[in-house]
Amino acid sequence: MSTRHTEAPSPLRELGTERLREHTARALSRARERSTALTDAVDDEDLVRQHSRLMSPLVWDLAHIGSQEEIWLVRDVGGREPLRPDIDDLYDAFQHPRADRPALPLLGPAEARAYVGEVRDKAFDVLNSARLTGRRLTETAFAFGMITQHEQQHDETMLATHQLRKGEPALRAEPTPPRRAGPLPAEVHVPAGTFLMGTSAEPWALDNERPAHEVHVDAFAIDTLPVTCGDYLEFVESGGYDQRRWWSEAGWEYVRAHEIVAPRFWRREGDRWWRRRFGVDEPVPPEEPVVHVSFHEAQAYAAWAGKRLPTEPEWEKAARFDPASGRSRRFPWGDEEPRSDQANLGQRHLRPAPVGAYPEGASALGVHQLIGDVWEWTASDFRGYPGFTAFPYREYSEVFFGPDHKVLRGGSFGTDIAAVRGTFRNWDYPIRRQIFAGFRCARSV
Repeated sequence: MSTRHTEAPSPLRELGTERLREHTARALSRARERSTALTDAVDDEDLVRQHSRLMSPLVWDLAHIGSQEEIWLVRDVGGREPLRPDIDDLYDAFQHPRADRPALPLLGPAEARAYVGEVRDKAFDVLNSARLTGRRLTETAFAFGMITQHEQQHDETMLATHQLRKGEPALRAEPTPPRRAGPLPAEVHVPAGTFLMGTSAEPWALDNERPAHEVHVDAFAIDTLPVTCGDYLEFVESGGYDQRRWWSEAGWEYVRAHEIVAPRFWRREGDRWWRRRFGVDEPVPPEEPVVHVSFHEAQAYAAWAGKRLPTEPEWEKAARFDPASGRSRRFPWGDEEPRSDQANLGQRHLRPAPVGAYPEGASALGVHQLIGDVWEWTASDFRGYPGFTAFPYREYSEVFFGPDHKVLRGGSFGTDIAAVRGTFRNWDYPIRRQIFAGFRCARSV
């Protein structure tokens, strides 16, 4: 490996044991506050209802969070007696597809809340007494970080379920910040060369982010900002959904079969486009990144614009590479954890912020809003890096490797700071539209 290309060290490794416990407890508590807010926002009837066959009932997600925490923290790390071994199979996501979960004998809302509360009390006891060294699962509190990220990922899934709810709004949010950046170039040129992709330094990084490895990327240009609703509307109104030439074979077949004519939750009334967002009908905001588009739609727009989607290595190089030092940063702006003026994260605003709202979050190369706002589709299939090793179980990543899943990067407004970083990888089927996904374009140079 070249000595010039390195990655930033993680601040977690510099914490003493007690400060690490405190940091971990705060992360776990923040996740639980979000889970509680999402489930307390609706009545019990809404909690047990399936709002879409694409999603679980909210009460399933809540109890599943507790089940995974019990299995990994209470039983494995803590060595404690099982609380509810009888529900292990019930909340195994691989045994029961989402569409089938409402028919299962699920814990009711009150029982689910009591269960996750009891599990959390025991998990905190384990955290206060466990040795955080000597075992890969507990080194630098990895198992606790894994469970924190798992809960925050389900919090984002539950937020997507809220978007699919019918009826009155249940959630409240702060206003988004305005655009603060001055005029920006349409795209950023990234010179050819190698950089260090992935990580071997982040203690809480998951197996698919590992190990760090050098990757050569040819010269390319990438959009400075995500594609906006206004940009995408031009594609819609130019007849983009009616012209076969912009679409892949799979994409064209999908939009034709499902009569898709615009991003999900958009509708046209007269000469104006509207969208429904968490129970509120509002005009489509032209300055916000477009959201709720599939990979196929992103790919078609890019073709219409004379560009393409970036590959995953291109996206990560644009986000992490610092040409002045040759180092890969933890985040686009540097190595410190996200501040509220650097990225739209944590479900604070419940919508993407206008493009140009976070100039302090730009990467060293000058690319904006790579973290937060919308997950960004890339052109890459989800696969393991060279030297990949499944840990702590194959079902987290490895079983999804292959051409069926496309990689998304960067997190969304629904993602917590614990569950996103410059190396974090998300993946989904290319037809998915209920997730908080958008994109930006690239082109070869």
